[in-house]
Amino acid sequence: MRWSELIEAVKELGQYATAAEAERVTRAVLSALGGHVVGDERVELAAQLPVEAARVIADQVPAARQLTAPEFVESVAPRLDGATPATARWDVSSVLTALAQAVDGELVDRLLDLLPPGYALLFGRAELAQAA
Repeated sequence: MRWSELIEAVKELGQYATAAEAERVTRAVLSALGGHVVGDERVELAAQLPVEAARVIADQVPAARQLTAPEFVESVAPRLDGATPATARWDVSSVLTALAQAVDGELVDRLLDLLPPGYALLFGRAELAQAA
């Protein structure tokens, strides 16, 4: 996948008016994600994404602690001018759903295993509850 194809996918999923807006959102979300994906999964994710996206992810310092899905969305909002919690959730979901469509499904499963519960919906997947 090329960078332009990833941006186009985000533009369509997020219903953004321009590719520039989709790119701005994509960079903000990927930079936030980069701090929360570590180890082999980070390397594999970078390898499966366009070079521009891989750089945004790889350039991030690992986060001191994992954020819950709502905290992750809240952490993205200040990176996007004028974002509200609702619009930030839309933006995060648009980018992470496009990312999930762009990479191997098995890798997405492993990423979701690494992240706290609640991220599956942001990646466009159902959140399955553990049986009691």
